[in-house]
Amino acid sequence: MAPAAPTRAEPEKALMRKNEELERELRESRAREERARDELRRTAERLRVAEEAEERLCSQLGELEAEAVVQAREDRARMVLLMEQLSQAHRLLQAASISLPAAAAKDQACA
Repeated sequence: MAPAAPTRAEPEKALMRKNEELERELRESRAREERARDELRRTAERLRVAEEAEERLCSQLGELEAEAVVQAREDRARMVLLMEQLSQAHRLLQAASISLPAAAAKDQACA
């Protein structure tokens, strides 16, 4: 009867080893899961920061576009004013050049 006792202990030892191996795998799996959760938290935080940065950039871009429109309107108004001044100066020059030959002809006639 002595040989029967060791044979019954063998399956128990095998079960204990298998149980220990399963517990080790469970610990490793939980550690991997926790690392994955940490990485997910870090990724979510990076995403949040990126979204906030995108919102700030869009806001700044909108402000710059509004400033560009105002500047373009001011520049156009200034160009129109300068074109009007140039046109007026051109008319004055034309009027002066027409009257100069007539005045010169009058001066020559008197002489």
